Amino acid sequence: MNEIIQTLALYAIPVIFAITLHEAAHGYAARLFGDMTATAAGRVSLNPMRHIDLVGTILVPVGILIMSKVMGGPPMLFGWAKPVPVDFGRLHRPKQDMLWVALAGPATNLVLAVVWAICLRILFEFGMHDGFWFEMALIGIQINLVLMALNLLPVLPLDGGRVLFSLLPNRLAWQYGRIEPYGMLIVIALLATGSLWVILEPVMLVGQWVVRLFL
Repeated sequence: MNEIIQTLALYAIPVIFAITLHEAAHGYAARLFGDMTATAAGRVSLNPMRHIDLVGTILVPVGILIMSKVMGGPPMLFGWAKPVPVDFGRLHRPKQDMLWVALAGPATNLVLAVVWAICLRILFEFGMHDGFWFEMALIGIQINLVLMALNLLPVLPLDGGRVLFSLLPNRLAWQYGRIEPYGMLIVIALLATGSLWVILEPVMLVGQWVVRLFL
């Protein structure tokens, strides 16, 4: 039980920062490009409570972490936050600006991974090669890289799906948009078959390369 509590403590801060800043970044970008929906809803905020989803942010991740520890495997994490409301029709150039609003979240996670890497380097320089904060920094890097890669999966309604929609010619984009109601089922199917991480590996490798520049 103590080991489970320690694992939850290690993951709590990195997960909260990763999710909160990811969602807030979408809201800030949407406001920058003309959509005030998230601002009016109070979601352009760094307050984690405005973004936490009881099931997706707390119950599911905690359940998966506990299950992985009980089964003796490495800690695993999967979850989600409340999506920031964005009315793409209110953007200055809806289809084009959708690209930047969608990329804001994953880009923020990459920046956070770099910040955790810098923290790790500072701890290492001070002779702290292990311990609670060292482990937390490692987890912070991993959490943000996974969140970045997962959200860049080119499946609607994920950010990668929005990016692909923005880049496709209009006719193909609207046809592609018809899969959105089934997007999360596709992600769950990929996760269940173990193929999700194979698809995400190239993005993870790029993220790891960027992070290593700061280590």
